[in-house]
Amino acid sequence: LQYGIVLDAGSSHTAMFVYKWPADKENDTGVVSEHSMCDVEGPGISSYSSNPLAAGTSLEPCLNQALRDVPKEKHMGTPLYLGATAGMRLLNISDPQVSDTVLRAVAAMLKKYPFDFRGAKILSGEEEGVFGWVTANYLLENFIKRGWLGEWIQPQKKTLGAMDFGGASTQITFETRDTIENPRNEVMLKLYGQAYKVYTHSFLCYGRDQVLKRLLSNLLQAESYQETVSHPCWPMGYNKSLLMSSIYNSPCTEKERPSLALNTTVTFVGTGNGNLCALHVSKLFDFTSCSFSHCSFDGVFQPTVSGSFIAFSAFFYTVDFIQTVMGRPVHLPSDLKDAAETICATSWSELLQKAPKLEKRLPDYCAVSTFVYLLTTKGYSFNNHSFPNIAFQKKVGETSIGWALGYMLNLTNMIPAEKPSSHKSMLYYYWVILILLFVVTTLTSLVTAICLLRHSKSSII
Repeated sequence: LQYGIVLDAGSSHTAMFVYKWPADKENDTGVVSEHSMCDVEGPGISSYSSNPLAAGTSLEPCLNQALRDVPKEKHMGTPLYLGATAGMRLLNISDPQVSDTVLRAVAAMLKKYPFDFRGAKILSGEEEGVFGWVTANYLLENFIKRGWLGEWIQPQKKTLGAMDFGGASTQITFETRDTIENPRNEVMLKLYGQAYKVYTHSFLCYGRDQVLKRLLSNLLQAESYQETVSHPCWPMGYNKSLLMSSIYNSPCTEKERPSLALNTTVTFVGTGNGNLCALHVSKLFDFTSCSFSHCSFDGVFQPTVSGSFIAFSAFFYTVDFIQTVMGRPVHLPSDLKDAAETICATSWSELLQKAPKLEKRLPDYCAVSTFVYLLTTKGYSFNNHSFPNIAFQKKVGETSIGWALGYMLNLTNMIPAEKPSSHKSMLYYYWVILILLFVVTTLTSLVTAICLLRHSKSSII
């Protein structure tokens, strides 16, 4: 086996994935699967802007696990990558120098380990979207698969669209035959000899954590920055006091920052009003401006969604909460809308009773469910016909869906542009010839046996 390690440095936390694949002679194109994973304790690396060295130190426990998970004799030949996403994109916008310092501190820590460190970089939103799409379709064997004789087979299956919902951004990526009116949203890929025209867009500030921050800012504005503000998306019986600085410490909200001192405390009081919550969440989108034939929101071009989709990250966790904790099915947009309204109408004590282990995220399921409903239906234009084609999934088999695997496959050239042709394909033809010879021999034997039997019968008569 060969191994590869990718650190997914997200906005809210970092996860390390160790991948493995057969040490195949064919350009390392053995099928890759997840060997192990490790969640780094603490926040994402972008949170260490005031103490960059701690960003590197935070990774040590997971890197030490990688030392144990990858056989010692394989350490030197195991590629190690770190990709940072929307949290670092935001930090890079607000202070490029600090984001460079954090990346350097992280790289310095990774270089201390005996793996083949190949760089730490900030991914663009488009890269994040496309690599997530590659991961999902690779795992589902939509590009190519091995036949039982070891030969490569192109399954002639349609690719799946991919929807990712992180802490600071959300991505939608899918193959389309439509004209992509904005060239920035078009990616042409050639994988295993097949060409794919892919639409992708990443919405910065539309990840779960940033949406919740923007919602707080919106509510403060609506109530003229009073000391106590009602929060229709929080459950009845739940209140929390927050510093202004915790709301306006992001490029997603800083433009709305009031003239009040940032050390001012505001108390938000949950009122559990689903309709009012939906009204405030919808204000986070701009559904009016569009200079193309069709837009999703914020003036961004999007062709009509088509085919099946896989929705992962916070999409999965939100729908999983609705199905497992609230006991509600999610087949149609109306199911999602009704479930969001039910969560909003449920009191804090009832929610705590249902899911005590989820206490930290529990107050926000009303807002996030409402956001997912509005994003998928009003934003991406999924309807009663297309919404049932979305599978809300965390993994394919034992491998997590996300951009990390697609990123490694790309950087290690494990998905060739041309269709692999090799000794395995030759073996396939040898097998076909052998099987044909076997069939011919068997048929000849049967015919001979029947003729002899008839001959012996006629001799007796």
